Amino acid sequence: MNAENAGRVLLIDDDEVFVHVLGRALVTRGFEVAMARDGSGALARCADFQPSHIVLDLKLGAESGLALIPRLTAARPAARILLLTGYASIATAVEAIKRGAHDYLAKPVDADQVVQALLGNATAQPATAGDALPDAPPPLKRLEWEHIQRVLNECDGNISEAARRLGLHRRTLQRKLAKRPVREVPPR
Repeated sequence: MNAENAGRVLLIDDDEVFVHVLGRALVTRGFEVAMARDGSGALARCADFQPSHIVLDLKLGAESGLALIPRLTAARPAARILLLTGYASIATAVEAIKRGAHDYLAKPVDADQVVQALLGNATAQPATAGDALPDAPPPLKRLEWEHIQRVLNECDGNISEAARRLGLHRRTLQRKLAKRPVREVPPR
């Protein structure tokens, strides 16, 4: 794949190391890459770089990548948006798609997964009958994480309001949000 076929990718993430590593990997796969660290920088780069693809992190310091999706879509309606997050939940995935993202991946991801998502999974293997389904339901802590994320999205990210609805103290909710989510399936 050459640079003319792959397209232009705007990487938006506040993790400088991650952006540089992913950026180099995408360049080797034929993409032209630009980077931004926050929402205002992303919108400025979007205007001058004219990306065909956008890779966006869910948490950009104090900003939310979810809130940035509609603004990026307005700036570049034809661009394919991929949301990445280290705090994956069903609620944020659904909200990202509702706001205009085309795909959603949980970190850690490798460059090949990102390329497949950017290109619309054109090279992904279809699921087969031999693919195993989880043996057990998700752990209770994972279900709690999903519920918290859903309520937080319903409150438009307002932690105080979400804490009130959940019957938690605001600081307790902040501590729970600072932790990484529990894995989907317990290890065997």
